[in-house]
Amino acid sequence: MLPFTSEQFLAVFLKYNNTIWPAQIAAYLLGCIAVSCLFPRTRIKLDRLIAGVLAVTWLWTGLVYHGLFFSSINSAAYVFAALFITQGSYLVYAGVLHHQIHFGLRAGMASGIGGAFAIYAMIAYPLIGLATGHHYLEIPMFGVTPCPVTIFTWGMFLFTTSPVPKGLLVIPFIWSLVGGSAAILLHIPQDWVLLASGFIVAAVMVFLRPTDHVKFETAAIHSPYR
Repeated sequence: MLPFTSEQFLAVFLKYNNTIWPAQIAAYLLGCIAVSCLFPRTRIKLDRLIAGVLAVTWLWTGLVYHGLFFSSINSAAYVFAALFITQGSYLVYAGVLHHQIHFGLRAGMASGIGGAFAIYAMIAYPLIGLATGHHYLEIPMFGVTPCPVTIFTWGMFLFTTSPVPKGLLVIPFIWSLVGGSAAILLHIPQDWVLLASGFIVAAVMVFLRPTDHVKFETAAIHSPYR
């Protein structure tokens, strides 16, 4: 049993989206920058920039959405805030400071699913919310709310050319279950994809052989665009 009603849940988004405007536009710009960085035509590596964008979305969502807004109807939001801040901090540590995450386009199923997740988080997720009758200010927006942030992060992780540090997969997987439960408990249909996303990504990463990473990295090195 949830400690809040569906109406209270949507009211939080209404207040949140009104308060932080126009941060939503900045979030979309950052998302577009992260995706565009997958297509570099120079030898400059943009991995740190992509990791930085992901870190910003997790830190913002933890501090502002969970910590300041969702906590008004659910005390568990403080735990969620801690998880999101931890994930954002880990992205800064591993991806920005130590360059342990390597992004890039690669052939095969992983990139296809990654692209689908990114498009879903940025475009389909809010459109489904509108199609189901919610006011646009009641919809969880890309880059500033937990469910689209998690789906987009899964998508970008599937665009990596070497294994992602395993610790970075834990919190997104936890949230795919916690946040995805909204599909059932709060009748948020767009979160069905979130609920399945952790299992889909885990399956892709398990069945994607380590040698494939070497193959993709080698192909990237010999690309005429690098």
